[in-house]
Amino acid sequence: MNLIFLGPPGAGKGTQAKRLIDRFRIPQLSTGDILRKAVADGTSLGKQAKTLMDAGKLVPDPIVNGIVEECLASNVCARGFLLDGFPRTVPQAEALDEMLQRRGRKIDHVILLQVPTEVLFERLAGRQTCPKCQTTYGKDAKACANDGEKLIVRPDDQPDRVRQRLVEYETKTAPLIGYYKPRAVLRPVDGVGSVDDVEKRIISALK
Repeated sequence: MNLIFLGPPGAGKGTQAKRLIDRFRIPQLSTGDILRKAVADGTSLGKQAKTLMDAGKLVPDPIVNGIVEECLASNVCARGFLLDGFPRTVPQAEALDEMLQRRGRKIDHVILLQVPTEVLFERLAGRQTCPKCQTTYGKDAKACANDGEKLIVRPDDQPDRVRQRLVEYETKTAPLIGYYKPRAVLRPVDGVGSVDDVEKRIISALK
């Protein structure tokens, strides 16, 4: 099963992705993780990405696309995959289609987590993160339940940056809904409710 997770920041994609990869036994491919692994492995594209990242610059599409393609070609993705954070734009989606077509594969489902903007803002603004394991918590938590680390508020979760991230999603990533809808692979899911309830809706949509 080849899946894409779509939805705005704070919709719960990361939480649900962990459950789906356990259920279907497929890898979660997060753009950040893929980039970091390519850099750690010292691949040709990873070295190019590292130079840009060290300089504080964005990694351009051709390098990101190439690193994703290397990952899709590996044995890890033989049974399928769950893409989280890629594609972010229509040009990236077009590049992904070409990668998959070269391998005789296609996207089976695009899960769209839908959450009202006011709920997203409430979830994200001031959200705390464990600097060690990256688990997220609400505003009132004191320490990470996994490792006892003191929680931090990432710069991305400051109120002004949250507003900016939501605007960026609407302008750059939301157009992917129109890209995938005509193919009858888009699965809209209500992302409001308990983690268990949202998971049940996702499984139901995939069936």
